[in-house]
Amino acid sequence: MNTKRTSLPMVLALSLTILGFLIGTTGMGYSANKPIIYTATWNSTNSVLKVVGQYWRDSQSVIVSNPATGDVLGSVQSDKKGNWTLKVSNPLIVPCLIWAESAQSFAQKKVQNAPAVCSSSPGTLAFGFNNLGMHCYDSDYSVFSILPPFNTVNAQVVRRGTGGNKPVILDPAQADLYYRAVKDEKDSINKTSKDKTNFWDYVEQLFGVALPVDEGLTGNKMPSSGNFPQPFTEFDPGMKWFSASGIPITNWDSNNKRNPYPLMLVQPFDLSAVATPPATYVVLPVSDEMHCGDCHATGEVAANDATRTSYGISAWSSSADPTIQYRENILILHDGKHQGYDLMGIKPVLCASCHYSPALDLAGSGPQGDQVGKPMLSYAIHGRHGKTLSGDIPGPGNPAVISDTGISTCYECHPGKSTKCLRGVMSSAGIFCQDCHGGMLAVGGVYSSRTPWVDEPKCQSCHTGDAVDHLGNKIQSHIAYDPSDPAATPRVATNKRFAEEDGKLYRDSVGHGGIACEACHGSTHAEWPVAKPSANDNVAAKQLQGHTGPIIECKTCHADGLALTTNGPHSLHNVNSREWNLNHDIFFELDLANCKACHGLLLEGTVLSRAAAKRQLYADDDRPISIPKGTRISCTLCHENPLFDSD
Repeated sequence: MNTKRTSLPMVLALSLTILGFLIGTTGMGYSANKPIIYTATWNSTNSVLKVVGQYWRDSQSVIVSNPATGDVLGSVQSDKKGNWTLKVSNPLIVPCLIWAESAQSFAQKKVQNAPAVCSSSPGTLAFGFNNLGMHCYDSDYSVFSILPPFNTVNAQVVRRGTGGNKPVILDPAQADLYYRAVKDEKDSINKTSKDKTNFWDYVEQLFGVALPVDEGLTGNKMPSSGNFPQPFTEFDPGMKWFSASGIPITNWDSNNKRNPYPLMLVQPFDLSAVATPPATYVVLPVSDEMHCGDCHATGEVAANDATRTSYGISAWSSSADPTIQYRENILILHDGKHQGYDLMGIKPVLCASCHYSPALDLAGSGPQGDQVGKPMLSYAIHGRHGKTLSGDIPGPGNPAVISDTGISTCYECHPGKSTKCLRGVMSSAGIFCQDCHGGMLAVGGVYSSRTPWVDEPKCQSCHTGDAVDHLGNKIQSHIAYDPSDPAATPRVATNKRFAEEDGKLYRDSVGHGGIACEACHGSTHAEWPVAKPSANDNVAAKQLQGHTGPIIECKTCHADGLALTTNGPHSLHNVNSREWNLNHDIFFELDLANCKACHGLLLEGTVLSRAAAKRQLYADDDRPISIPKGTRISCTLCHENPLFDSD
């Protein structure tokens, strides 16, 4: 663990610098009340900085600051039309950027005629990503707990390459990194978990540690009502990423409105740069929608008179609180089925204290104490509910406790019918949970031993290769295993073009230049582009490259562009490049097989050669050709197919 402190000016800088895409853009706040900066100009002749802007309301106070230092340059009152001007004579430090803030609204502007040092840095970007793309926590902790509020964000800080230099992934000796809450387009912001969960009332009984409100099990905190910047306290030198694990966020925002996709701002500070790098956003997906009341509420099938009689249970819960009621009924049923236990007498109960869960084994120690010899938590839940009431494998006329009916089955517990956390590009393609993970019994380890959270499907299980070399009759499969295999054992591709690192999952893999797979493709279960309107996942991709979808624009990291190459991610060539458009024939002649790998055996275009955004290509006669987003790029869009060109 690498815990870092920062200076007061830097904290002040972060408290002001909460948005920006690329240096030189106007801050795009999510409030209708934001100030606008028209111009910010440095006059070196008379040493005056002049900032001109407008605020939509009259007589509003605007505070103008230097985000790199946190210094307030002055405050000004807008006139009746909302116009305002600030002049600063002989500032101690001439800013590269100007920050204007009023009533929690903000704007950013590059300073014209700023000192040369402002353009000396190639620029630095933060790539933030959630480790899972979906996180559950219990809606109540007074009876039992399956999962605490525990959300993890990883991030890589990249100094962009210029002048032929490669981009550099920075470490804690080169950069600081912080997170804090930020508004989304619906004006929802989540600063604190105070009064939104009873987790802190029971955390010591459940997890053996007393914690103040807003602090999670690993010591990382919510920004609190003051929205104070929180440091990324960990750094993994092998993965080259910063981490903030166990952030105890809930799905209730600061206005007590439910939002399962709250945004956090990830703010880097390149310690070698004068200007403050832009911030990027990351979603902390979270939901307490996990529930069991459909079956375990008093009077329902798992808590009715027949079940009570069958197990010699004296009475079900009489709690008027539906959440408390079904949770107590689960403990009552457990005590009835397993003699010698009195879970109701020792509540609250941590389920993982007896049923091992890798998700809560932060030290990676494996089953310990009372966990030894008992089924893992995932096995106990999925295995039991995937079988019949009598504990048999389901068959005709003998259904499972919970039948596998697609994604709706998973949404009974995993967040959830309203949250609908499976929202990535695969979901848009009609792929659902069982297509990757298998059914309830497969997940429950009934057909083969499977370690939950560890033995998971892989990207290469469906993305088995390219247009020339892949498994099956499709370039991309929609099922990650042989459908005839009840254990749903993930395929392993022989063509590793789209494979994770050997022995690792997507969420733990890095690829091109050491960049994390999730940094370019999006968080697990929320891979870009995300079609779900209520989710906020696409914001980061738009900030980083100007459009949603995987990070494909070379200039995101290579500020000056690249010499022509096919050494990009997954052997990709230069994208959105006039130079490549004009001179790709050289690579065609040298390595035709590599062209066919994405553009098809006949170069007719495939799913792998789709345009990620609207493009403009040029034919051999310099005729411009407009290419809509999603077009499968083929040779014949611009000229004759060279495979059949008689010349």
